[in-house]
Amino acid sequence: MWHFISDQISQQIGEDFICDDIREGKPGDSHSTYRISDGKRRFFIKINDFEKIPQFEAEAQGLKHMQQADIFKVPEVICLGQIEDKSYLVLEYLTLLQGDEQEWFDFGDRLAQLHQSQTQEMYGWQEDNFIGLTPQPNRWSKKWSQFFAEQRIGFMLQLLAEKGHKLADIDRVVTSVHDLLAGHNPPSSMLHGDLWIGNTGFNKNRAVLFDPAFHYGDRETDLAMTELFNKFPNAFYQGYTQRWPISEHYQYRKTVYQLYHILNHALLFEGQYLKSAEAILKNLDS
Repeated sequence: MWHFISDQISQQIGEDFICDDIREGKPGDSHSTYRISDGKRRFFIKINDFEKIPQFEAEAQGLKHMQQADIFKVPEVICLGQIEDKSYLVLEYLTLLQGDEQEWFDFGDRLAQLHQSQTQEMYGWQEDNFIGLTPQPNRWSKKWSQFFAEQRIGFMLQLLAEKGHKLADIDRVVTSVHDLLAGHNPPSSMLHGDLWIGNTGFNKNRAVLFDPAFHYGDRETDLAMTELFNKFPNAFYQGYTQRWPISEHYQYRKTVYQLYHILNHALLFEGQYLKSAEAILKNLDS
């Protein structure tokens, strides 16, 4: 397998690459990771089951679109494919460091730039992709309330119901979310889509983004995610709001935006996430 992947890398970079150092890294929720090197160049490799190639294809497309914006450092996609019973994704290897206060301020400023400058007319994307392991529909929609209520909350509740977790009446919840967001027509911004601190880092004093759940939508959904698990440092929000202030009504929408990710975690991990989701849904329906 490694000889084949080395050959694919060689073809893409236009130079001979023969890996002689393979080091296993921290595994993801579903994939294995490796750092491979020939003594001069290093690459980051994700390995998964053969049938998981659509996840790598979607990730590669999201990374390429974010890289084209040229606002954040985004790992370059080298190649991807299938070999034997495995699928693989080869990325540029980046040494990631923790950021200081000024770097986090710059991160917030850059995210506001991304949200403000990379926009388009409708919500969604040209193809469906994934949020972690979970399919994420992205059918284009002209109404944000409809897009988020149906393709985010409603879809996730349906997946949970199919798994035996009927947390609420889906139609009622979709209507409630639609009503909550009615009249809210934000710019359709380029979004990372899964912006928790584990999908960020710093390289040569520049903020790095990876593992996107890419689509176009309300910028507040990215911000809500930054507050859900391991909230970003205060300097990040200072940098963001200095460039693009956040609406005072964001606080009313934040919980339902975070609900999407809690539902996804409930689907993947069950346990306490199911209880958290039920509590939010109960308040939403009250």
